[in-house]
Amino acid sequence: MIRPTVVTETVTRGNVEIYGEYVGRIRAHQFVEIRARVEGYLENMLFEEGTYINKGQVLFVVDPQLYKARVDKAAAQLQKDKAMALKAKRDLDRIRPLFEQNAASQLDLDNAIASYESANAAVAMSEADLKQAEMALGYTTVRSPIAGHISERHVDIGTLVGPGGKSLLATVVKSDTVRVDFSMTALDYLRSKERNVNLGHRDSTRTWDPYITVTLADNSYYPIKGLVDFADPQVDPQTGTFSVRAEMPNPDHILLPGQYTKVRLLLDVHEQAIVVPSKAVIIEKGGAYIYVVRGDDVAEKRFIELGPQMENKMVVERGLAYGEQIVVEGYRKLTPGMQVTVVDAWEEENDNLQND
Repeated sequence: MIRPTVVTETVTRGNVEIYGEYVGRIRAHQFVEIRARVEGYLENMLFEEGTYINKGQVLFVVDPQLYKARVDKAAAQLQKDKAMALKAKRDLDRIRPLFEQNAASQLDLDNAIASYESANAAVAMSEADLKQAEMALGYTTVRSPIAGHISERHVDIGTLVGPGGKSLLATVVKSDTVRVDFSMTALDYLRSKERNVNLGHRDSTRTWDPYITVTLADNSYYPIKGLVDFADPQVDPQTGTFSVRAEMPNPDHILLPGQYTKVRLLLDVHEQAIVVPSKAVIIEKGGAYIYVVRGDDVAEKRFIELGPQMENKMVVERGLAYGEQIVVEGYRKLTPGMQVTVVDAWEEENDNLQND
C-alpha cells in the first residue's frame, strides 16, 4: 500500500501577543487658555504667534495706569492708618498711668483702648487693600503658566479686555507628550478582566504592560509606543463603551493634537504558548482537530482546544505538546491510524525555492 505524503511541522512554543484595534483621538498633554484677569485696554503683545514660549514668559500687557493709581492710593491710606494707630498707642500709653493714679476715669481708659484696637484693625484692612491692588496691578502683565506652543492672538492691540470685554487672549498647548483617547467595548473590557489585565495600572506580576501604537496620516506606524494610564471605571450607557487613555512621548511634535488615528492596544500576552499554523487545523461541528504524526509515522487524529488566533497562527490551549509533529499539508487524504511518508515543511520550502 502506497503511503500518502504529508508535510509536517514541529510544534513550537512562543509568546503570543493579542491586540485590539480602535479609533483614537490625540490631544495635548496640557491645553491652557490665556485670559485677561483685569479689565483694561490691551497695550502690548510680546510674542510671535505659533512659536514656543517658556513658563513665566510675558505675553501681553494691559494698560496698568489705573491699577498703579489704585496701588498708590492704597499705600497712602495704609500710611495714614499707621499714623493714626501710632497716635492711638501714644494716647493709650498716656492714659494708662493716669488711670492707675486715679487721675483718669475708667471711661477714658476704655475709649483709649477702643481707639487703639480700631486703629490697628484699620491698618490690617489697609494692608489687605494694598495687597489686593498690587495683585491687580500684577495681572496687567499676562504671563504663560506653562511652556509650550502658543496660538495666534484672539484680540488686537487697543481692544478692551477683561471681565467687561474679551477675556480670551490666546491658548498655549504643551504637546511634548500627548494623550490618546479611545473607547473599548464592554466585551473587550470583560475579556481583559478575565485575563487579569488591569488597564491603567502597573502590575508587577506580569512581564508586560498594555501599550499602544498609533498610525500617522499616511497609515505608517508612529515609532514610539505609549502606555495606558487610565481606564474609566464605568460604561457610557449611550454607546456601550468605556473610555481609555494612553500617554505617548511626542518629542518631535509629529503627533498633532486633534487628529484622529488608529490605535493598536496590546491586550494580553500568552507566554510560552503552543502555536500552530491555522492551515493545519480542521474545524468541524464536533470541534477542532489536527493530525499528529507519531514516531512510527502513523497519523493520529487529535482533538484540540483552541485559543486566540492572530494572522495565520493559532494558539492551542489543550491537546498538543511541545515538539510533536503535526500535518500542515496533505491531511485531507488521511484517515486515523494511516501510515504516512513525512516531508518536513522546511525541506519542502527549500525544494520549491530550488525548483523556482
